[in-house]
Parts: sequence; C-alpha cells; structure tokens
Amino acid sequence: MGFFGTFAFTGGAWTSGSAPSEPYLVIDVHDSDIACVDYRPAGDAGGRFYLGYQPRVYFEDPTASEPVDTDAEARGFAHWTRLVTGHAIDPRDVTALLAADDEDAEPEDLFVEETVARLLQLAGLPVPEDLSGEG
Repeated sequence: MGFFGTFAFTGGAWTSGSAPSEPYLVIDVHDSDIACVDYRPAGDAGGRFYLGYQPRVYFEDPTASEPVDTDAEARGFAHWTRLVTGHAIDPRDVTALLAADDEDAEPEDLFVEETVARLLQLAGLPVPEDLSGEG
C-alpha cells in the first residue's frame, strides 16, 4: 500500500485541519501514485493539476477528472509561487513535473512524493516532514 496524505500551505506554514485562507496550496497524495495540487488564487488557471498520474489516466476513466490545461496551470502556479514565496520560476519547469494526459506516459519518479518534493523545492517551499522522510 502506498502513502496517503493531505497537506495545506497557508499563512507561510504547512497546516492541517480547517480550510486554509487564500493564498493557499493543498496537496492530496493518493496511494503514492497521484498528487492532486490545488492552489488559490489561481490567476489565469483553474488552480488544479496533478503530479504522477491524472486520475482519468490512472483509473482508465475519462470522467475521473477534468482535462488539465498543463500550460495554463504551469503559468498559474508560477504566478502563485511569485505571489506567495517571491520566487520567480519558469512555467516550463513546472510543466515538466505535471502528470500527462496520456495512458502511455510513465511518471519520471516511482513515488509521487518525490515529484511533490521537487515541485515544492522549485517553488521555494519547505517539504512537509511526512513527505521528506525526516518525520
């Protein structure tokens, strides 16, 4: 069985419990294969993308998740990062980490927690202890 966990970054720290206030980042890891990343404010994007696999690909069900405009989400997350952390990141670096909408594409990392850690490091955010292996 893989790892399951939900992490919320708001007010400059990782929190748990109640709904975070904007701007926020919520990462929900499902069985070490899928990480759903929600962020607000979203700017020009919907504020949701996936790491590892997109649910629609993983479950072989196109209704399991909405299609993701990876270019728009990468720009939106880069904007969010600049707003929240002050780090300027290249949206192309974000796009390289996003889950593909292609059943033949394999994620680069065996465990999605590794991809989450790389995304957070790119954004200049600390990695939650439960994801860093230091907990």
